[in-house]
Amino acid sequence: MTFQLPDLPYERDALAPHVSAETIEYHHGKHHAGYVRKLNEAVAGTRFADMSLEAIVHESDGKVFDNAAQHWNHSFYWNCLSPRGGGDPSGTLAEKIRDAFGDLGSFRKAFDEAASGVFGSGWAWLVRDQKGGLAIRQTANAENPLLRNETALLTCDMWEHAYYIDYRNAKKKYLAAFWQLVNWRFTADRLAG
Repeated sequence: MTFQLPDLPYERDALAPHVSAETIEYHHGKHHAGYVRKLNEAVAGTRFADMSLEAIVHESDGKVFDNAAQHWNHSFYWNCLSPRGGGDPSGTLAEKIRDAFGDLGSFRKAFDEAASGVFGSGWAWLVRDQKGGLAIRQTANAENPLLRNETALLTCDMWEHAYYIDYRNAKKKYLAAFWQLVNWRFTADRLAG
């Protein structure tokens, strides 16, 4: 199996002014593409060559894990954003967020704290845990909710390459922009699935 860089679900400039086309060019076109290339090189001729991406994430370590997980994480992340995103969730997703966090403001505050608290490189996630409740997770480097057998619902990439061109070291400004782009429909579909 050869892994492919997925097409973005929007044009490269569609997330502007919140995320620039230049950031997308580097983030998707260089970083994500690099993970895919390195993953294909690392699995060629190994027991991982015919496994699904999720199976590789579960069963690998080192270079194979890093590139497989980063390919999965980024493929997921692109779908968490939309040029028609932002606003507030509705329906079952909104109810579940209220049940877990009290209200949307408390959820956003907790998510922002997890995201801005990432030391170095990593991710912030909204997940459905193994008991069916919602939780916020912070992961380092390439780690993700698959390792805990949790369902990822939403993520924010906190690696510097996700925001440095547009926001330099201003993580809070990046997070404010992230909320303007959140694809709640994707998150709701993940929750329903």
